[in-house]
Amino acid sequence: MELTMEQCCERLENMDDIAVLCHRNPDGDTLGCAFALKYMLEQLGKRVQVKSHDGFPKQYSYMYPKSQPEFEPKFIVAVDVADEELLGSSMDKYKGKIDLCIDHHSSNKHYAKDWYVRNDNAAAAEIMEDVCAGLFGVKLTKLIADCIYTGVSTDTGCFRYSNTTAHSHAVAGRMIAAGCDFKMINRVMFEIKSQSRIAMEKEVLATMEYHFNKKVALVYITRDMMERTGALDSELEEIASMPRQIEGVLVGATLRQRDDGYKISLRSGEEIDSAAICGKLGGGGHRCAAGCFVKGNLEHAKKEILAVVGETLGYGEEKC
Repeated sequence: MELTMEQCCERLENMDDIAVLCHRNPDGDTLGCAFALKYMLEQLGKRVQVKSHDGFPKQYSYMYPKSQPEFEPKFIVAVDVADEELLGSSMDKYKGKIDLCIDHHSSNKHYAKDWYVRNDNAAAAEIMEDVCAGLFGVKLTKLIADCIYTGVSTDTGCFRYSNTTAHSHAVAGRMIAAGCDFKMINRVMFEIKSQSRIAMEKEVLATMEYHFNKKVALVYITRDMMERTGALDSELEEIASMPRQIEGVLVGATLRQRDDGYKISLRSGEEIDSAAICGKLGGGGHRCAAGCFVKGNLEHAKKEILAVVGETLGYGEEKC
C-alpha cells in the first residue's frame, strides 16, 4: 500500500538485515539513494547490503565501502526502481518479495508490498533527505550528503535538465552545507571522460540519422561498437542526451543492443511526452526522459520507435 513518509521511516526502523536493490546499469540516483540509505540504517545498528545486477561502477567509488556484510536479507527495499523488470536477471529471486519501494517515477508499477513514490521530485535522492530527517537518531554525515548530492546532480544533468526544480537546488544546497565534496563529484560526473568513452562518442555520432524533417535524431550502439572502443556500460551515461542537443531536434532516440533486442532511451523537451511515447512500447519514465525495450534486430527497433514518435509529432510514416 502507499505509505506516508512517517510510515516509510517506521518500516525501516523496525526491520533488520536489509537488502537495498538498485536498477540495472546503475546511475548516480539509484546508487546515491542506496548507499545513503545504507549509511543511515547502519547508524541505527542495522546490517545492510546494497545489491546491483551490474555491480558498482568505478566512478562512484567514493560512495561505496570496500566490503559489505553477508547475510540472508529479511527486508528488501528497492530505490529509484519503477518496475521489477528493471532490476536485472540476477535479481529475479527478489521479484514478488520486495517489501518497500522508494521512488520518484510517475510510471512506478507499485510492485512492492509498500511504496513511497513522490513523482514531483527530479531525483529519488531528494526523497532520501526526508528519510534521513525522519529516521530517529540518524545524522546527516558528509558521506550521506555525498550520496544524496550525487543522485540529485546526476538526475538533473548538473541542474541543466528541465526536470530541475527549486527543491532540487535547495536539497543540493543543504548537502553542500553538510560538507559534501560537490567540486569533486561534479568533476567526476560531468568533466572527466575515459579514452574509450571519447572513442564511443565518435562511433555514436557516425550513426546519426535524422527523421521527420530533422525533428527527430536517432543514434545506436551495437555490441561491435562496444568491443571496438572497449567502453563499459557504466561509461555511457549522458550518451542518450547527445541527439537531443542538436539544434532543431525535438526528440532524440538512442538504441543500445541487448541480448534479444534494443533498449531505447528517449529525450525530449517539455512539449513532447517521452514517457507516453515509451509507454506505448511497454516502457516509461519521465516526461523529458524515458525508455523502453523492443525485441528484434536494429531495423525493427528503429521502425517501432519511429512509428510511435512520428504519430506523436503528427507525421505519417511515409515522411520518415
